[in-house]
Amino acid sequence: MKEAVFARLRDAQASKQPVALLTRLPDGAQHLFPGEELPAALAEAARTALESDQAANVSLGEETWFVQPHNPPLRLMVVGAVHIAQALVPMAAAAGFAVTVVDPRGAFATAERFGEVATLVQEWPDDAMAALQPDSRTAVVTLTHDPKLDDPALDATLRSAAFYVGALGSRRTHAKRVARLTELGHDEAAIGRIHAPVGLNIEAVTAPEIALSILAEIVAVRRGSALGRRA
Repeated sequence: MKEAVFARLRDAQASKQPVALLTRLPDGAQHLFPGEELPAALAEAARTALESDQAANVSLGEETWFVQPHNPPLRLMVVGAVHIAQALVPMAAAAGFAVTVVDPRGAFATAERFGEVATLVQEWPDDAMAALQPDSRTAVVTLTHDPKLDDPALDATLRSAAFYVGALGSRRTHAKRVARLTELGHDEAAIGRIHAPVGLNIEAVTAPEIALSILAEIVAVRRGSALGRRA
């Protein structure tokens, strides 16, 4: 039985599908969620573990279960291989994100500037997003200030389940961006998902400080902190 469960767990990990492994203590009986019919309380505990990325012990009557999430890595997609991105990428990688930098400008998106901690995609953002498929474990940040690059990325991201959407630029810049996205068919609720100006308000000035504020806001949103909510 355990071999079958672990085979399914390996398959889920290979296909980057989130699953929770539930182990009954002390006899070691095991189940996977989703994929098996479970008591409602156990299924809810599994969903909670996957959403929080945290393992927990759960009591069900006289039984105790250890619920362990197996999620694919969180992803950060950065549009624009700019100076802020150079500071943000290693911070995000250290925080456990699988980082992708999207920029069709080959002179910017280079291994010399980003090392080996990011995957570099030298494609136009609309093509890149179609291939990368942002999901509920993905944060997307646009940093170029160029509507030709930022807008297609935001357009695609707002049609996805990405848990965080951020865009660099002043309030005036964002107002113009809102008008363009509205023309593309996005309503107020969708556009309201965008964190702009991007990052927590820590009076950041330098590229590393702005990068720090962005990553802090991403983590705050991911963890459900009040700091990650916009008025």
